[in-house]
Amino acid sequence: MANTEQVYKEYFLTVYKYLYCLTHDPHLAEELTQETFYQSLKTMKNFRGDCKISVWLCQIAKNVWIKDCQKRNRTSSLPMEEVILRIGSTETLENDVLKKEAKKELYLRIEELDENTKEVILLRIKGDLSFKEIGDILNRSETWARVTFYRGKRKLVRRDKN
Repeated sequence: MANTEQVYKEYFLTVYKYLYCLTHDPHLAEELTQETFYQSLKTMKNFRGDCKISVWLCQIAKNVWIKDCQKRNRTSSLPMEEVILRIGSTETLENDVLKKEAKKELYLRIEELDENTKEVILLRIKGDLSFKEIGDILNRSETWARVTFYRGKRKLVRRDKN
């Protein structure tokens, strides 16, 4: 494996984006990213090279996040009080409420999807990751990530029409 400083520089952003998708909190994501790299240093001798370093690091990151959730006694569900992006300063309070409700409904629907589909959709829309990056993180192909995303999107749209 490459030296630890090189690994940190090369994969910090990937791990951070992944954790931000899980936490929706930039400060917590950064804290957990640091913990992920600390844990990776402690267990580097266990890395067998069966997968890419980024996949291995994201697996550690997910375990760090789960442990943090358990420690804080939080659930893994998405927080509903996310900041709503404002399109312009002339929006009315009614429009703000409608947008917030629509966003809340979308995230509630995403939570109902199977775990793989949910993770792909969140990595894509919240983490702004490419399908290739998502495939690498989840140890799958780019095509699998793309197909899973579009099937999940179709499920969300179909529920809207029912």
